[in-house]
Amino acid sequence: MKIIKIILLINIAMLSLTFTAGCRRNTGAVWDDTKTAGRHMNRGFRSLGGKHGSSRQISSKDEFYSDDPQNGFANNSSANYSSANSDYVPLSDDPNNQDLAMRDSTPQPRETPGDPGSSIPGIDSFQDPSNNSKLSGIFRNVYFDYNSSLVKGRDSLQAVKNVADYMQQNPNTYIFVEGHCDERGPAAFNLALGSNRSNTIRNLLINEGVSPDNIFTISYGKERPVSLGHDETSWGQNRRAEFKVYQR
Repeated sequence: MKIIKIILLINIAMLSLTFTAGCRRNTGAVWDDTKTAGRHMNRGFRSLGGKHGSSRQISSKDEFYSDDPQNGFANNSSANYSSANSDYVPLSDDPNNQDLAMRDSTPQPRETPGDPGSSIPGIDSFQDPSNNSKLSGIFRNVYFDYNSSLVKGRDSLQAVKNVADYMQQNPNTYIFVEGHCDERGPAAFNLALGSNRSNTIRNLLINEGVSPDNIFTISYGKERPVSLGHDETSWGQNRRAEFKVYQR
């Protein structure tokens, strides 16, 4: 009861100060201050009664998320994107932004394949390494997690390392890195994600010592799936970076 009395005295003092200053202000401004003081008083009473509006105590970070937008942030991590026509895909800001920042600082090739005067032909002259017994074991596909352009896992990193080693030993080898996605999400988003994936591989190869003039990138988004199924197995096969090779 002592706390309640103290709160009442404080609010009465605030109201008194408001009315004292009222001679210098118009009636509407004084009334606004009075209503504001009343709202603060009501909040004080609710807090004493254990009611805190939308505030709530949490015991773990997972409790920040809720399916009810009134009680927390929406949790999309468990959403089911089984529809091939879904137009919603959550963005993974940090990894993709890191990739974009790295790409901005990476040297670009001095020549564009297929351009007039270029010594390097267009992508149609680059061969699929799976059709070459010598190259198929080196230029292997690299696979990605859903909505990610990060290269993860020892096998994937070793695949990139194998390509880097071969290209350093064979400096007249040129490659296109193709970025591919699964069927989910809009076409424009997947083209951007495919570009992130192909450029991630390019950046890794350059970091391993491969000349940036020998590596080109292209994104096909979701337009060239290798598996036509509508399940996680098929989607996992389609989230990939492929290599096309030209040697002179």
